[in-house]
Amino acid sequence: MRQRSLIAITAALAAGALTLTACGSRDDDGGSDSGSGGGGTTVVIGVDAPLTGDLSALGLGIKNSVDLAAKTANKDNYVDGVKFEIQALDDQGQPSVGQQNATKLVANDDVLGVVGPLNSSVGESMQKVFDTAKLVEVSPANTNPALTQGVDWQTKKVRPYKSYFRTATTDAIQGPFAAQYVFNDSKKKKVFVIDDKKTYGAGLAATFTEEFKKLGGQVVGTEHINPDSKDFNAVATKVKNSGADVVYYGGEYPQAGPLSKQIKAAGAKIPLVGGDGIYSADFIKLAGASGTGDLATSVGAPVEELPSAKEFVANYKAAGYKEAYEAYGGYSYDSGWAIIEAVKKVVEDNDGKLPDDARAKVVDAMQNVSFDGVTGKVSFDEFGDATNKQLTVYAVENGAWKSVKSGTYTG
Repeated sequence: MRQRSLIAITAALAAGALTLTACGSRDDDGGSDSGSGGGGTTVVIGVDAPLTGDLSALGLGIKNSVDLAAKTANKDNYVDGVKFEIQALDDQGQPSVGQQNATKLVANDDVLGVVGPLNSSVGESMQKVFDTAKLVEVSPANTNPALTQGVDWQTKKVRPYKSYFRTATTDAIQGPFAAQYVFNDSKKKKVFVIDDKKTYGAGLAATFTEEFKKLGGQVVGTEHINPDSKDFNAVATKVKNSGADVVYYGGEYPQAGPLSKQIKAAGAKIPLVGGDGIYSADFIKLAGASGTGDLATSVGAPVEELPSAKEFVANYKAAGYKEAYEAYGGYSYDSGWAIIEAVKKVVEDNDGKLPDDARAKVVDAMQNVSFDGVTGKVSFDEFGDATNKQLTVYAVENGAWKSVKSGTYTG
C-alpha cells in the first residue's frame, strides 16, 4: 500500500513552487528552453494536452513532466551536440483543436517527436496528420485499443499507424481488470453502467461491462450523460431505483465527481468506480466527503511506491513546477525520454548528427526503444503498445487516493 498518498505528494510538490515562467518561457505556445544544453542542434519535442479547462490538472502534469525530461537530457548532455526544447500546445480536450495542433507541430521542422494527447478522441484526430508527416507520437494516457490495434481489435488486430506509440496500457486490459476487482474483491454483483459517449469513456465502459457479465455480474441499468453537464439528478434517481450495489462510470473526473456526489445525495450509498480518467485529486474535491469509498483504476503501479520513480519525484519537486505531476506524470516523462532515446540512436547512427530524414528515422528507432524508466521497463510491442501491462486499483480514503491492489488482468 501507499506510504504517502498522491494528494500528500502533490501538495508537497506545489508548496513553495515557482511559476512555469521561471523554467524559461520560449513562446506563447507554452514552449520552454528546457534548461541549459551544450548548444549545437536544437530538437523540439512537441506536447499536446489540455492546458486549460476542466482537464488542465492532468494536462499541465503532462507538459511539466516532458519539460523535466528535456531539462534532464540537456543537463546530462545525453545526446551529444543536441539541445532539447518543448513546444506545448493546448488542445482543450477537443479533437478538432488537437488536429489543428498536430498540423502546427508538423509545420515546425525542429519537432522530431510529440508527447500526447491525454484524450483518446483527440489522439484519434491527430494520428493521420502525424503519420503522413512521419512524425512520431507517444501518448502517456490514450487507452482506447483501436488507436493501435484498429477498430476491429476484438476480432482482428491491425496496426493503423506506424508512427503512433503509447506508454499507457489499454482499456482492453483496464476495463476487465476493474470488473474483476469489483466482482471478486469488492463482491459487488449488480452494476449500473454510465458513460459520457466519448471515445475513451464509452470504450472503457464496454470492456468493463463485457467482463463483469462474463464473471456472472448483472447490469441493472445503463445511461449516457452529456459531458458538458454538471446536473445528473435524473440519472442519480435511476441509479437509486435500479437496486445497483455499484456504479461504473466511463469518463473523466469533471463529470465523475459531481455524478458521485449526486448519486449519494439521491439515496444510493454505493461506490462509483471509474478508470484512469477519474484518478485525479480534483475528483476528490468535486465528489466531496461522500466520495469516500469510490474507486479508480489507473495505469501502472503507484509512482510514489516505485524505486525507479524516486529520482523523478525529487527532481520534479526541485524544478519548482506549480502544478502536480498527477496521474500521467511518470508516463509523460517516459514518453518524452523514449523520444530522446530514439533521437540519440538516430544521431549516433549518422556520425553524430541528424540526418535529413530524421523524422522517419526516429519513427523506426522508436520501435526498438527499450530502457528502465520512471514507470518501470519501457518498450513497445508490434502494435506500438506498452509492454508494461500493470494496473492499480485506488480507493478514496480520508480525502486521498490510496492504492488497494496492483496487478495485471488475467483473462
